[in-house]
Amino acid sequence: MSRKKNNVIQELIAVLPSKPGVYQFFDSKEKILYVGKAKNLKKRVSSYFVKKHEHGKTRVLVSKTANIQHIVVNSEEDALLLENNLIKKYRPRYNVLLKDDKTYPWIVIKNEHFPRIFHTRTLQKDGSDYFGPYANVRMSRFLLDMIRQLFKIRTCKLNLAPSEIAKQKYKVCLEYHIHNCLGPCIGEQTEESYKQTIYEIKQILRGNTATVLKILKNKMQESARALLFEEAEHIKQQIQQLEKYQSRSTIVSPSISNVDVYSLIDDIDTAYVNFLKVQNGAIIQVHTIEIKKQLEESSEEILAMAITEIRQKIPSTASEIIVPFSPDFALDNIHFHIPQRGDKKKLLELSERNVSYYKLEKLKQLKRVDPEKHSKRILETIKKDLQLSELPAHMECFDNSNIQGAFPVAACVVFKNGKPSKKDYRHFNIKTVEGPNDFASMEEVLRRRYSRLIQENEALPQLVIVDGGKGQLSAAVKIFKELQIFHTVQLVGIAKRLEELFFSEDPIPLYLDKTSESLKVIQHMRDEAHRFGITHHRNQRSKNFIQSELTQISGIGEKTAEELLGHFKSIPNIQKASPNDIAKIIGNAKAQIVSSHFSQK
Repeated sequence: MSRKKNNVIQELIAVLPSKPGVYQFFDSKEKILYVGKAKNLKKRVSSYFVKKHEHGKTRVLVSKTANIQHIVVNSEEDALLLENNLIKKYRPRYNVLLKDDKTYPWIVIKNEHFPRIFHTRTLQKDGSDYFGPYANVRMSRFLLDMIRQLFKIRTCKLNLAPSEIAKQKYKVCLEYHIHNCLGPCIGEQTEESYKQTIYEIKQILRGNTATVLKILKNKMQESARALLFEEAEHIKQQIQQLEKYQSRSTIVSPSISNVDVYSLIDDIDTAYVNFLKVQNGAIIQVHTIEIKKQLEESSEEILAMAITEIRQKIPSTASEIIVPFSPDFALDNIHFHIPQRGDKKKLLELSERNVSYYKLEKLKQLKRVDPEKHSKRILETIKKDLQLSELPAHMECFDNSNIQGAFPVAACVVFKNGKPSKKDYRHFNIKTVEGPNDFASMEEVLRRRYSRLIQENEALPQLVIVDGGKGQLSAAVKIFKELQIFHTVQLVGIAKRLEELFFSEDPIPLYLDKTSESLKVIQHMRDEAHRFGITHHRNQRSKNFIQSELTQISGIGEKTAEELLGHFKSIPNIQKASPNDIAKIIGNAKAQIVSSHFSQK
């Protein structure tokens, strides 16, 4: 940033108030770059320009900023709402991107005389009541079908204003004749009666089925007392249908009456937020949004933005919001609760499972559509989690195998771009170590592997994993320093017991989340090295057994044993073979020795 531009920015910051509000960064062409919120405008904005940022995009944003504008508001909540609206309006390049552009289905109760109820994907600000959004159209269709079975509501598009009905210009349709409509178009149903039906439908759509069930049961008893048995039977069927719908809802706990639940999971460049709406002990709505990160947004900032976005889309009367951590902002008359145990904790865990599944589905889609981008994202995640200086496009993992020191071998597996590169796998027979000494074996293998790569001028990996704790890691450090590649290649040891990761210059191990993609890749490498090493170890044991079985015969050497095995494939086949057949391979004299040995055995 030039000195002149820096002076302009500092002058703008100097006059900023220490109040809550929204700030906007513009470039030299007055194009909006970024919108942010702040409890304290002066403190927050100045933080961009007084420290060196690790994130490259933040540094670029700061360098491009030529002008700053701000809007002071009354509260944090107002700042959050305004920020959200400005981001959606201008879509600045450096702001998080709400990837919720999918048009979800809603159920609308139209603002009109004798309101219609129908399915829509378009929200209009016309005073109508919208319920949703629903995760899929199947759910909204099911609810509409159930409502039409329970209640007699009109489906026509007629203008049923009292003045129009009074003109008596309408005729009843088929829905009236098959008893699905009570004929409001010809004045056979009053608007008050229809409004009561709409009230009961709204209660169902809000999840308050208990109120509707109570009303229906009272109506059924009144009809039965009045000897209107057909009407009582019809209401009874309505009650059964409603109870069937209620049983399909996910029951949490009757003691949890009206709460919202939010959970968040994120990776290197994307965050996912799940929302559960709970009423009368049942989950009545589920919604998940995806947020594309741009700068160094914290989880608290992202959760705050997601809550604001979802509450704008899905109106809520809940005074309690269950969250995994404090979103670091306040809402009027709203209590944020972080549960530690009990039903509310289980509810939060259910939300976290939902958001995990959602993320997994998205990643599977990405892997199928754009495998290269998927691989790069995984490598970026490993780089971030392990705090590497460069992307680990080439990784190697080592494992030792022996049984009480017998036939010691080691395996090296190679991963490139996050995937196994099996043509680059290598196995090693331990040559210089006597007895079961894993540390010395690791030293020999690493020395042989990397001294050869250095001599042949081959590319070194960015990350090397050794299967074992501090001891194995220390052995690796010794060899890397000896070969002068200690500061070139990152070394990590993985211990089996708690899956902790050890770094050469850090006494405290790193514990990654069990669901972490980074940990899963490292575990895959460790397991693959173990599998490859064990396979080679078994082959060595088998080969040693075969050689000892043949070469213990006086007069039969290794070369003769190999010729026999190459032709007959196994010891039992040699035992069954006639002396003449054996003689064709190794001659009469040796054939007589082999046949005599097996006949005596």
